[in-house]
Amino acid sequence: MKFVIQRVTEAAVHVDGQCVGNIGKGFLVLIGVCDTDTEAVADKMIRKMNGLRIFEDENGKTNLSLGDVEGSLLLVSQFTLYANCKKGNRPSFIEAGSPELAEQLYEYIIAECKKSVPEVQTGIFGADMKVSLINDGPFTILLDSEKM
Repeated sequence: MKFVIQRVTEAAVHVDGQCVGNIGKGFLVLIGVCDTDTEAVADKMIRKMNGLRIFEDENGKTNLSLGDVEGSLLLVSQFTLYANCKKGNRPSFIEAGSPELAEQLYEYIIAECKKSVPEVQTGIFGADMKVSLINDGPFTILLDSEKM
C-alpha cells in the first residue's frame, strides 16, 4: 500500500465539474493499493499517517501531528501509484490491486480515519477526478508499506 501525503492549506476534488470533497488545513492523501494489501496493512499505514509530526509548532519546528492542529483529511484513491515504467514509455499497472480489493480497502481506510479525524472528505472511487491543492511547504511524504 502506498500513501502520498501532502500537507496542505487547502485541497479539493471535482468530478464532472462538481466539488465532491474539500478541506482546509490538513493532508491530501493519494492512496494506492496492491493485491497483497490487507486491513492490517491499512491499519499500520493509518497509524503512521496520523502520527506524522509534520506541522510546525510555535517555534517553527515540524513537531505537531494532524490531531494536534485539528487538521482534516482528503482521501483520494489513485491506482497509478503502482505504475511500472521499467519497460518502454507506456506505464503498466499490473502491480495495482484489483478494483474490487482496492475499493474495499479504500472504503475501510475512510471508515477507520473517520474514527480519529473529525473531518474526512473523499474523492469518488474509479471516477475521473480533478484534484487541486495548495501544498504547504511544499511538504510531501511517501509512505510505502513495503518499506515500513
